[in-house]
Amino acid sequence: MAHYFTNDENLKSEIKKVDTVIHSISYYFYTDNGVFSKNKLDVGTELLLNTFKYTYPQEKTFLDIGCGCGAIGIYASLLGFAVDMSDVNKRAIHLSKIALKEQKLNSNVFLSDAYENIDKKYDYIVSNPPIRVGKEKLYEIIMNAKDHLKENGELWVVVRKKQGADSLVKDMKEVYKSVEVVLRKKGYYIIMAK
Repeated sequence: MAHYFTNDENLKSEIKKVDTVIHSISYYFYTDNGVFSKNKLDVGTELLLNTFKYTYPQEKTFLDIGCGCGAIGIYASLLGFAVDMSDVNKRAIHLSKIALKEQKLNSNVFLSDAYENIDKKYDYIVSNPPIRVGKEKLYEIIMNAKDHLKENGELWVVVRKKQGADSLVKDMKEVYKSVEVVLRKKGYYIIMAK
């Protein structure tokens, strides 16, 4: 079975526009077959964005890794962050670029398998990581974020409890100087690590 982290060139395209509101900020993104959460803003991402706490974003850098359709990165762009967005899925990259261009947002969107094409450091790395990609790749995304965070930078992720959130938090504490479960709701954990 193909997943949203693969590039299936034969998959029929059915692009849909999704309007959403986070903290009174209205914006939209596009979804399609072969991209995560193809009909709406998924519950985990919505909880993550509604929970995400940040200092004033002027000149703050932000990476949406595994950006999918761009729901996180587009929101961060609207907040005023200097945003990079990356994904391994070419269709997701295309959809993100369309939505950013239409909303006159200037974020950098590019292909990258985890941190393969990333050589910068960020104030914030924020992700709804692709759990179904497997533990090895998931841990590569989450644990290697530390190498791409500035001093006092923060990693924010959302993971479902039933998909191993408790063991992930335990393992993250071996890598990061502090790990906090900021919210437990609807079976999801919002985790922030420094």
